[in-house]
Amino acid sequence: MKKNKILYRIFIIAVFIFLNAGVIYGISQVIAYLNTGADSSKMLHLDVARTDYYLPDVTWVSIDNPGRPMEAANQQKIEQDYLDAWYVKNLALENNNIDGIYDHYTETARKKVNALIEYNAAQNISIQSTTLSHHVTLNFYSADGTVAVLTDRQVTGVEKIYKDHVFVTQREFNEDYRIILLLEDGFWRVRHFEKLAVHQNTTIAQIAPVGIEQMQGLNYYPEKHPWDTFNDSIKEETLIADFKIIKDLNLNTIRIFIGYEDFGKAEIDDLKLNRLNTLLDQAQKADLKVMITLFDFYGDYDMNNWTLTNKHLKGIVSSVKDHPAVLCWDIKNEPDLDFKNRGKDRVLSWLSQTIKALKQLDSLHPVTIGWSSHKAALNLKDDVDFISYHYYQDLEELSSAHNTLKKSTIKPIVLQEIGLPSYDGFWTFNGNDKEDQALFYKQLLETQKRDSINYLFWTLYDFDNIPQDVAGSLPWRKNKQAYFGIMDSTGIKPAYNVIKNRSSRLP
Repeated sequence: MKKNKILYRIFIIAVFIFLNAGVIYGISQVIAYLNTGADSSKMLHLDVARTDYYLPDVTWVSIDNPGRPMEAANQQKIEQDYLDAWYVKNLALENNNIDGIYDHYTETARKKVNALIEYNAAQNISIQSTTLSHHVTLNFYSADGTVAVLTDRQVTGVEKIYKDHVFVTQREFNEDYRIILLLEDGFWRVRHFEKLAVHQNTTIAQIAPVGIEQMQGLNYYPEKHPWDTFNDSIKEETLIADFKIIKDLNLNTIRIFIGYEDFGKAEIDDLKLNRLNTLLDQAQKADLKVMITLFDFYGDYDMNNWTLTNKHLKGIVSSVKDHPAVLCWDIKNEPDLDFKNRGKDRVLSWLSQTIKALKQLDSLHPVTIGWSSHKAALNLKDDVDFISYHYYQDLEELSSAHNTLKKSTIKPIVLQEIGLPSYDGFWTFNGNDKEDQALFYKQLLETQKRDSINYLFWTLYDFDNIPQDVAGSLPWRKNKQAYFGIMDSTGIKPAYNVIKNRSSRLP
């Protein structure tokens, strides 16, 4: 009996300890939850690092403050929380809900934002917007480090207004703001948000496309690495040998492609930049100019991601714009193929703002867009410095297509892609052999000479391995794509000699 009482007491004590431990653990979790107000990624319902969602260009004009110097860590925290406030407000106006507003605005400021959202929702109006650049000055920073007053001048951006889900208008803005931020729970919230001024956006002059008028060249990938020019297997010796072949063909220009993800998206891969510079160095030594096509394999275009693509753009352009081999910029390869799935207005809006961002970075080199056909080539013709189009239709109609464009614009025109595969395999009903390809180039060069067409043909080499994300898995598409070269694994094809011995040689 005594032994049973002891066991009973031990059991009661164990249960008591267990219950108290559970209560203490529960209280600690509640306290921990209440103290996690500064985790902006959770407030924004995002499971990604902050650098993955909103990166407008921010310049701190001044952080001078006589009362209390601004510490670097606090400056970074203020910038991050301030930009997050912009971001959640943009999302709230687009979706007409108040998610995130509580976390980034104080009670007074929330009333104004919420009232605007309620009004828009009642009128079935939505506003899609983003800022692209900020120029921030610190006006006041309290001695206790809990109040900051900023002036943010030349806040540039774009907004689109929709009514009943139908697009109404788009505007670009350039505005000044005064902002008061309060530190609450370790998190900077907007207390006051006042628009001070509205500026006219500056117009960037068109650039004279020097050198475009005598362009004769090709679209370039290394033989063993199609659609992958900047991997670590590409040696300088490969570039030197290929560029010598191109120069021996008496061509003067190559077009290359910069993959958005391949180069690190918003955070540019330095190794890729080094390889790009190496290619440009070798092109210069071979006396070749380079057309750089940007944003290859990019297809989102959503306004919420414009700050990310602009940061990518800045990383590429700022690094190589002064290289003497750079001839011009091509914003995107065949963006009109995304009109159906992504929406024409959405694609054109992204292209237009990207051109403006590029011209802010580089005021010397001309800009174009590589449209998939002559029918699409007049889109944004007032934004670009010269017109580029691709042509894979009936060669007999090339002259008519080109001259139709010439009648529609005074800007230079480049036939940026053209070619014929020497493929007559099982999957083709009416294929072409190497002699057909040579005849195609003979007729092309006759048309080119007669109509003074600037051109870049597709391409130098046949390719053994075509990536599936380029041509898909269907053999009648993939196999054809492998045989566009004027050289193959056995050496030169007849088309090579047609190009080398053409009569329209450069002066």
